Order: sequence, then C-alpha cells, then structure tokens
Amino acid sequence: MPRKIAVILSGCGIYDGAEIQESVITLLRLDQRGCQVQCFAPNVSFAVVDHLTGETTGERRQVLVEAARIARGRVKDVREARVGDFDGLIIPGGSGSAKNLSDFASKGPHCSVLPDVLALAEAFAEERKPVGLMCISAALAAKIYGPTVTCTLGKDDATAAVINQMGAIHQACEADDIVEDVERKLVTTPAYMGALSISEAAAGINKLVDRVVEIARAGQGPS
Repeated sequence: MPRKIAVILSGCGIYDGAEIQESVITLLRLDQRGCQVQCFAPNVSFAVVDHLTGETTGERRQVLVEAARIARGRVKDVREARVGDFDGLIIPGGSGSAKNLSDFASKGPHCSVLPDVLALAEAFAEERKPVGLMCISAALAAKIYGPTVTCTLGKDDATAAVINQMGAIHQACEADDIVEDVERKLVTTPAYMGALSISEAAAGINKLVDRVVEIARAGQGPS
C-alpha cells in the first residue's frame, strides 16, 4: 500500500509563508516515491510581504487560501488532520513557519507553536510516526519533542545557539544532507538555510523525504 503523508504549508512565499521551491520539491519527491499526499494549513491571517521589495504591505491574507496556490487547491484546514490517517508528516520551511505556524521570528527561544499545528505534530511524535522538518521549521523541534531532541538548521552559529537555548541539540549539517534523531524518528535538513541553489536544496530535501518514507514503511509493515 502507498504511504500516506501529511504536509503542512504555512502560506505561499519565502518571506511570509511556505518556501515555494522547498514545498514543490517535497511534493514532487513524495509523488515520485508513490505516496498519497494531503496538504494542510492553518486557517489564520498573516501580514503580507512584497516579495519584490521585501517590505510589508499592510495587507493581511489567509494562510489556508495562500497555501492553496502551492497545493493547486487541494489543501485542508489543519484542524481536519488526524494522525491515524497518515504514516508521516513533513513541514517545509519559509518564514511562514516562524511567523504563521509559530512566533519564533519575533520571540526566538521563548516562542510558542500554533496550538492546532503543535497538537498534530505532537500526535505524530507520540505515535512514533516519522516527521520531517526542513529549513527554519526545524526550530519547532524542541517544542514538539522536548529537550535533547537532535535537529539541524545547517551551519548558522547564531540560529544554532537559539535552538540549543530551547533545549534541542543542534547538529551542523551541509545543505545537501540530513540529520536524523533515530529515537524520535525526526528527520531535518537545512534546505535554504544553507543551500545556494535549488539543486543543492533539492538534494537534502529528497534525502529527507526518502528517509521519512523509509521509516514509515518500516513502521507500518510491507508496502
């Protein structure tokens, strides 16, 4: 049977939502691995950033509506997600993870995760189902798994210090590779936290997706 993977998107666009290239690469690789995928997003508003200038516009939009751009309309409110329906969970990066899924961008180590997103991610952790966090989404690992969880955001010493302050164990990693917390079945990759090209980002993302699928298959019996 094909593995069923949930993907949480945080909008559409690196500066105020899900990183588009990371999200599309994730969805492509999942399809190549024969997985059934359902995208989810929180139905909350966010402050829009002009991706040409990098400046906020003063406009507000809905994360769920914007995520539908990436998912080609096939996205559901994260409150509809049930851990029992899926074999694994992946959250691409982008500033939306630090602004819309959490308030990491403004509060750093004192951040909190959106309750609906946290509840779903914790359910996957409790069920010992694999989770993949890429780019800045890995900053949420300590909130999901608690202290001593191992993760990576690449080789940025400043960000690593914040992650360690949150109780996680940060492991430096090249953009084209992954870090796995074997005990917790958590896989992380730096993606555009370190990648200088889409090919470099894709190399790490593909490894993350492949590993999440492999863990899901091992944990749920033969395909």
